Amino acid sequence: MMTTSNNKPDIQQALVLPAKGPLLTRAGWSSFVIALLVVCALAPVLNLLVPEGSALHMSDYAVALCGRIMCYAILALAMDLIWGYTGILSLGHGVFFALGGYVMGMYLMRQIGLDGNYKSELPDFMVFLDWKELPWHWTFSDSFIATLFLIVAVPGLVAFVFGYFAFRSRIKGVYFSIITQAMTFAAMLLFFRNETGFGGNNGFTDFKRILDIPLATQEMRMTLFVLTGLTLLGFFLLARWLVASKFGRVLQAIRDAETRVMFSGYSPLGYKLTIWTLSAMMCGVAGALYVPQVGIINPGEMSPANSIEIAIWAAVGGRATLIGPIVGAFIVNGAKSWLTVAYPEFWLYFLGGLFIIVTLFLPNGVVGLVKKLKGGVK
Repeated sequence: MMTTSNNKPDIQQALVLPAKGPLLTRAGWSSFVIALLVVCALAPVLNLLVPEGSALHMSDYAVALCGRIMCYAILALAMDLIWGYTGILSLGHGVFFALGGYVMGMYLMRQIGLDGNYKSELPDFMVFLDWKELPWHWTFSDSFIATLFLIVAVPGLVAFVFGYFAFRSRIKGVYFSIITQAMTFAAMLLFFRNETGFGGNNGFTDFKRILDIPLATQEMRMTLFVLTGLTLLGFFLLARWLVASKFGRVLQAIRDAETRVMFSGYSPLGYKLTIWTLSAMMCGVAGALYVPQVGIINPGEMSPANSIEIAIWAAVGGRATLIGPIVGAFIVNGAKSWLTVAYPEFWLYFLGGLFIIVTLFLPNGVVGLVKKLKGGVK
């Protein structure tokens, strides 16, 4: 025991914090660079330069499918931050995804201009409903810069307000999940109404161009594919940095023992609200990238079933791993793309069975199983 000059015990002991590790391991950086090359170089070459008759050609359908799944992977990554690392199961993330999609859809509708069926500056559905002018919430829809800001601001603001009241009231567990599911259902019903100015049950579609550049070209489809891939990789690095920081360690402590965190002098409200809002913003960006690639956005994207699927992607891949939810999004949606064509009547049975199997036999998901087979989990 250390003593002072007066031979009294020194009650102060050095506290050694663990050294902060690298953002990614060497193998992790190698995998990241490979993924970057696939997104930015290999896929464009296979789609744009390799002839269609070649076995190596990447079809436009494959580009659209992979681009869509990468948007879903961003959703799954956002879910992992809030559920896997913070222990908050949200069944309403589909709302934030759809809000980002609607903001982008409003801009794309304004880009149609006079090329609509009614040759009017107003969107076709407004002309059909005998609207005379744009509603107030369409004010900045003709500005791409404003659209980029609103894509993250609108979902972020909605999440902040909802999260503030929910977390301040200490709503947690299954009660929070039920409330978020009620929120997404209420939002879906709201957007179904024609008077809200969001296209009713048809939503927005028939997009022509973005930044005055036609959407229906092979080059534009590949550009959106690359942007989506880069966004996914960027969010992955951001998530890795967050969970490895002191902020991330507090989040995991809240997940494991929130009461102890409070006794340690930390207020969980600020941490939970911050990661909840950030997660919603990520969903908004995913929705904005999704809409021009799919060509439509409607209230169906807010259905509670869609939000439940996001949780399934994270569970199948492996929660609290970051890479797991991305893998889960590709596995589930890849299987969905095939099964809904080959065996459409069995798709929902497959999805339910997959979730049951993962819950009972693979609590750590696919990534956890791989680690176990490699000896990483005893």
